Amino acid sequence: MNTHGGDIYRLLRSGFRYEEILDFSASINPLGMPSSAKEAIRDFISISVHYPDPQQRNLRNTIGRYLDIDPDMILAGNGSTELIYLTLRALRPERVFIPVPTFSEYERASRCAGVEVFYLFGLQRDDNFDLLPKRFIELLEEKSEPGDVAFICNPNNPTGRLIRREDLLEIADFAMKKGIILIVDEAFIDFVPDHSIVKDVEGNPSLIVLRSMTKFYGLAGLRLGYGVFAPGLLKRIIPYKEPWTVNILAEVAGSQALQDRAFKEETHQKIKEWKTYLETLFKKEGIEFIPSSANFYLFYLNSLEVTAKLAEKGILIRDCSDFMGLKKGWFRIAVRRPEECEILFKEIKEILR
Repeated sequence: MNTHGGDIYRLLRSGFRYEEILDFSASINPLGMPSSAKEAIRDFISISVHYPDPQQRNLRNTIGRYLDIDPDMILAGNGSTELIYLTLRALRPERVFIPVPTFSEYERASRCAGVEVFYLFGLQRDDNFDLLPKRFIELLEEKSEPGDVAFICNPNNPTGRLIRREDLLEIADFAMKKGIILIVDEAFIDFVPDHSIVKDVEGNPSLIVLRSMTKFYGLAGLRLGYGVFAPGLLKRIIPYKEPWTVNILAEVAGSQALQDRAFKEETHQKIKEWKTYLETLFKKEGIEFIPSSANFYLFYLNSLEVTAKLAEKGILIRDCSDFMGLKKGWFRIAVRRPEECEILFKEIKEILR
């Protein structure tokens, strides 16, 4: 069963045309895919008759130059979600530790690998659901053993909250000393790149950093993500990797997107501007929301009908009541263009009446 946003297809089956749907449920860059990536797809479409490069050489080299790291530490996948499942399947730890609420695929991938899951509950609404590093370290100190795995999503999904780089490195340092494998999911870090710890992987044999190209670069349908792995961990994971999971069009689109500085600058400018506008709408309507470092917001409405009623209008938002650690009434919306946000809030206002 699908528990994620972005399911526009149920509205298409209900009779809506694609251009009539407003999808706030998937946190994708409202600017869409870079034009440079679209051009690369057109240029390489004829080559798609061939298999993709199983070594991902061009893509890994491009990512390596982009991040200024050794490309031999990089592995790309069919979205970073593939790498979550792959890593747990390959490492097969005894236990996995997950602070909640957070991305549900950490739990599902753990269950599929037959791994016992421990949760850090208690991320508090009054604290904007922030993860407290000292508390997480205390849990790991008490419950974990060498070889166990811990997940952290930064910025966190669905809360949008950011763990400062120095706090995250404190957790990573503890994990290294205890022999715990720390997987940091930076799917949304492109919106706040200064807080990435991707360059710290080289000095930490217990660290894995995952990145997504579906959010910032709008490649959700092409499916592309990558991970930066400590060399010893990558050697353990590679034998479990299926071949050809990154197709040619995803590879060339991703390579071009990373080199598109103009797109990156425009995205940061527009997202900052449109987030300010969206926060103004929240405040105007008196809707409680969680301040976010990403391109989405978690907010609260005392209404259980809002998701269904918005869908009747061709508008999708993410009901977050299925996130462990959240209750009914919490929803997530992506940052979109101001005129689209106006439509959404007009409909929400009508529903609340």
